[in-house]
Amino acid sequence: MQAYIALLRGINVSGQKKIKMADLKVLFQHLGFSEIQTYIQSGNVVFYADQEDKHLLADHIKTAIQKHYGFDVPVTVLSRNEFFSVHNNIPLGNFNVDDINENGTKIYISFLSSKPENDMINKLLSYVVSPEKLIIEDKFAYLYCPNGYGKSKLSNNFIENKLKVSATTRNWKTVVKIHEMMNMKEPV
Repeated sequence: MQAYIALLRGINVSGQKKIKMADLKVLFQHLGFSEIQTYIQSGNVVFYADQEDKHLLADHIKTAIQKHYGFDVPVTVLSRNEFFSVHNNIPLGNFNVDDINENGTKIYISFLSSKPENDMINKLLSYVVSPEKLIIEDKFAYLYCPNGYGKSKLSNNFIENKLKVSATTRNWKTVVKIHEMMNMKEPV
């Protein structure tokens, strides 16, 4: 058994694609997963599974949501090690990532469905306006928005559009909480 995090995109936003976390937890149980924990209503699910192929897990979850709720939800699945690497190796420079009150809603990570093409990355980077910072490494976009995410042009939809990949974005506060949840769960 291995620990994973499933990040669901676009649920419970403005009354659209509503899924109660308690119901989502039951759905994950029906899929044969164990040790299931959810965090806030935006679709963050820590779970254990025997399957080692993250893409199959994501497809399995996506299909089950489609069948049960009748709508499509993009799902990104990361292993415990991948998520810890994203958390522990944030490349934004000398920010106090431990100060959640200061940076919890200024730092964002977009989890991309695939590694974007270099020319798409360069086009997106041309939209970054100081003091904002954006660094893309592999399938992760690290964003610093000191004036607030709501004031940034670099929204999840904008990033998806410019990179031509699907993405789901979480603020640093959420990433830290998920890291804590996964850190409490020892591998079985």
